[in-house]
Amino acid sequence: MKASLISFVVGVGVGAIYGLVRVKSPAPPIIALLGLLGMVFGEQLGIWIQAKKLNVSDAASVCLVGERYDRLPPSKAK
Repeated sequence: MKASLISFVVGVGVGAIYGLVRVKSPAPPIIALLGLLGMVFGEQLGIWIQAKKLNVSDAASVCLVGERYDRLPPSKAK
């Protein structure tokens, strides 16, 4: 809660400075908010991957090569 409050107060301060100097914000608000939302989803995805103990390189090979990573290939199954 403390970090959120500090972040909000700093944001209001920077916004006030932009308003006083009459400088437009670097990104339109909706684009900035979508970027932040993407960061939150990405962070949660990383936590989920760690919780599932997935091997990211094996999972990526599934996307690139199309092979399943949860089954051993016939040469290693013996």
